[in-house]
Amino acid sequence: MNFRISAAPAASLAALAVALCSSPAFADEGTDPLTDIIIVNGARETPVTDEIAADSAPVVAPDAAGLVARAPGAALIDNGALSGQVQYHGSFGDRVLVRIDGQRFSSGGPNLMDPPLHYAPMVLVDHIELDRGVSPVSKGPGEAGGVNAVLKHVDFTDGKAFQPRVDVGALYRSVDDSYAVGGVVGLASQNWRMGVIAAHEEGSDYRFPGGRASPTSFTRDTYGAEVGFRSGPGELSLSYRRQETGPTGNPPFPMDIVYFHTDFLRADAKLQLADGIRLEAGLGHVAVRHLMDNFSLRPAMNPMMLRATYADADTMTADAAVHFTTGIGTISLGGDIETGDKQVTITNPANPAFFIASQNRVATTRSGGFAQWRGGFGVVESEIGVRVDHYTMRAGAPELGSAVPMAPVMLANAFAVSDRDRSDTTFDVAARFWADLGAVRPRLTLARKTRVPSALERFSWLPTEASAGLADGNIYVGNPLLKPETMWIAEAGVDVETGGLYMRPTIYYRRVDDYIQGVPFDATPGVIDSTVEMVANMNGDATPLKWANVSAELYGADIDFGAKLIGPLRVDGVASYVRGKRRDIADNLYRIAPPNIRLGLTWEVQGWSLTAEGHAVAKEDKVSATNSETPTGGYVLANIYGGMELMRGVRLDAGVENLFDRYYVEHLAGYNRAAGSDVAVGARMPGTGRSAFVRLRVSY
Repeated sequence: MNFRISAAPAASLAALAVALCSSPAFADEGTDPLTDIIIVNGARETPVTDEIAADSAPVVAPDAAGLVARAPGAALIDNGALSGQVQYHGSFGDRVLVRIDGQRFSSGGPNLMDPPLHYAPMVLVDHIELDRGVSPVSKGPGEAGGVNAVLKHVDFTDGKAFQPRVDVGALYRSVDDSYAVGGVVGLASQNWRMGVIAAHEEGSDYRFPGGRASPTSFTRDTYGAEVGFRSGPGELSLSYRRQETGPTGNPPFPMDIVYFHTDFLRADAKLQLADGIRLEAGLGHVAVRHLMDNFSLRPAMNPMMLRATYADADTMTADAAVHFTTGIGTISLGGDIETGDKQVTITNPANPAFFIASQNRVATTRSGGFAQWRGGFGVVESEIGVRVDHYTMRAGAPELGSAVPMAPVMLANAFAVSDRDRSDTTFDVAARFWADLGAVRPRLTLARKTRVPSALERFSWLPTEASAGLADGNIYVGNPLLKPETMWIAEAGVDVETGGLYMRPTIYYRRVDDYIQGVPFDATPGVIDSTVEMVANMNGDATPLKWANVSAELYGADIDFGAKLIGPLRVDGVASYVRGKRRDIADNLYRIAPPNIRLGLTWEVQGWSLTAEGHAVAKEDKVSATNSETPTGGYVLANIYGGMELMRGVRLDAGVENLFDRYYVEHLAGYNRAAGSDVAVGARMPGTGRSAFVRLRVSY
């Protein structure tokens, strides 16, 4: 086994990212040293890695969020099989810049049942790019790091003749009897590339020691096509993809997915204008059509309580940037525009006269520009950028049916006559520095990052449990007077590689002004003395929360490390710690990952490898009183997995997760809201029981 890690941080990454217990990758000259490249399947060359010697990732859950969660400082917010969010350095939701193939878009569900990685089925993911600490301003606004899931594509070749390209796979997981098949096939030459992508996935309710968690079944189909043309100094590509998510259980939410029908369209162009001058531009459109309800996958209930909610979201994007390569480095100047339209309508299928357009004709626009310089001062390399964005946001007047009770009608009328237009201008700065000193590479990041309140946080006049995925069981109401968040970031670390040893420790501090958090609606919680509290009480919560600006801070440390031991034996690990607190009152931030460490012992020889892995998670009692968060205990899990090359281009992987079938509860899991399950209503969702998996991949 060829064991080493490049001096660039992008390399230890693959070890961790690929399986945590795999050999690190190699970064070619020019790779971003502050971007982790998480390789999903086997050893291959990519535009940002020179050579990779690694096993396949031991992650077979449907979404890519579980894979990202293995990175230092990251964690999984588990809201359902297809609704996982990434937490990074204590931040999650739209505080983390998450994209699919570089494309930004708005999720369709008001409770974020379709976070961005919902649209990255693991069987179709080629690799994941994780920005360490913060994302560059050139990639768009976003506070806490950046994640880009790159799907499988057909790449250009070096010859004039067309050559076939195949990258397909299949997997099975026993804990929920789930399976997935999919991949990409196509033809390519040095001037043309064309391919089709497709996948089908489905699974049943998952098992845990003590029963089954219901409803947690899922189904999802993805298909699309792409074409690219390259000639001389220019390259043009066009892609279309459709994803159809079918009935899927989400017990942490009051409703389950009936469907998501989502279309992605993207056009990109690259042109070398002159020596040292390069132009990149893109256009994109994403259309989400969504239905969720509380009866299709759950036990029968009173017809008066039946609810079906329709939600649509359309996003248009346009971006362009010019890169000037000079003797002092690369200067990038660019701009981008993003427009969004959302509609959410709550209905009762048993009563056509009952409907509430709770988010009616919500329109948002963002236009931004940036300037970024990448260069060096002697041995110190740097990336420094500034960004300005202007936002406008408007909500239409609510529309209600005649069967809606008087109290919601009163709230709707008050919202209709209120000011429903908002605008904000934000300013971001990000500066990242590193120095290549041979076996040691120190690095430093300083940044000011911002986040504008979402339309849900500002304009949710109707008290509901829609909270963009918090899944804490509380009812929330919006606040049109919210100000943008401002996050001040300082991060320092060092990457060390010497002989058969590597380590990448990092410490960070994030001070957040005007942090957006739910707070008690008024000074008399539990006393129903307002229309908002009256409606909230009708919906089962007499103590609603209101979105407000507060003060907060996040700090912590993480490390990934590894060492070659004896012969083909090596050890790799990842450890993370994060603390989130309010600065204005004595309380903790909600849903912060507990301290944890993952260790793997790998035996790897030519053609096959075997890994034994342990994952220890500490108890978490530093919980949010505001969000009624309950503590959780610690636990230790054992996993074993391995893989082998059956022949050139054919790889087989298999393993067992939770080897000893331990009952455990993840602190970041949501609380069960569904009756008729072996999980008590109000209890946190338990982790999956013992699960065997097998995966086959064919690539040539």
